[in-house]
Amino acid sequence: MTFDFARFPALDGFPRAGLHHGPTPLVPAPRLGEALGIPRLLLKRDDVHPLGVGGNKLRKLDFHLGAALAEGADTVITFGAVQTNHGRQTAAACARLGLRCELVLVAEVPRSGEAYERSGNVLLDVLFGARVHICASEAEATETYERLLAEAEAEGRKVRSVPVGGSDPLGVLGYVDAARELAVQLEQLGLDRARVVGPHASGATVAGLALGTELLGSLDLDIACVSHPLNEAVDNLSHLTAGAAQLLGLDPPKLEHVWLNDTTIGEGYGIPASGTWEAIRLFGRTEGVVLDPVYTGKAAAALVEWAAAGRYSPEETVVFVHTGGLPGLFGYAPEFMAEAPK
Repeated sequence: MTFDFARFPALDGFPRAGLHHGPTPLVPAPRLGEALGIPRLLLKRDDVHPLGVGGNKLRKLDFHLGAALAEGADTVITFGAVQTNHGRQTAAACARLGLRCELVLVAEVPRSGEAYERSGNVLLDVLFGARVHICASEAEATETYERLLAEAEAEGRKVRSVPVGGSDPLGVLGYVDAARELAVQLEQLGLDRARVVGPHASGATVAGLALGTELLGSLDLDIACVSHPLNEAVDNLSHLTAGAAQLLGLDPPKLEHVWLNDTTIGEGYGIPASGTWEAIRLFGRTEGVVLDPVYTGKAAAALVEWAAAGRYSPEETVVFVHTGGLPGLFGYAPEFMAEAPK
């Protein structure tokens, strides 16, 4: 079986901001693969991008900020946790495009201290010129958002609001596009089948991969829930893929090739789970690749768990999608060092 590129929808009708710089690397990970018993392991390096320390949100923001520019917006407001990767990438993208960026962040993760509150993504938010509003609760975040909208209206500015993680049907298109990009790269390597592993949080990354790979065929998805428990993740995925399919004039996908699992979610979003730190250290010491403890570290822990359980055959090609998050590791530096082998 080969990839069915003929079924793939055109995305030319959607304005884009020019943030995507070309295919991100797809590279072999032989030492990691040897450690896991997966001889044909590849890393899709969506963390490697010249803008804002990279990451998966830039693909979504290409569509969201393309829409913002097309409608004449000069201000972008978005949301997240204190150490949000999405907020940092939005700030960087707005800096490049000359847009005002307002980040409404909620202290929802039970973490505090100098590293978490002032390092990592928070430091970069400020470096990229965003105005950062830290809120103690969702209610305060709502009040802050309404105040920012009122201020913009009074000053004659036009606002484009972007949801958490860029995750709505429009944002999904960024990873529909990425699915095609990955299939082209695999085909160039002489491969016509693979199993793709990655994290599910706000949902648009997995939704885009799910919709795109269903159209292409020959790719299966193994997805680790890192934020929402399994039932919520399944509902989220169904909602986002159906919405994106409607945008593209397609029928809702069946998603029979997608497997979700929440065994490495731990206590919830932003809280490293059992196995997270060891998985991060494994990627670091075998491949020199940096993961974060919120998204990629939990997905990596799932990959370790699934490989140990014999889910992957030696003949199978497995692609781990590295969605970024490097700055977030510094926000958790005291915890990482406390977990380091003595």
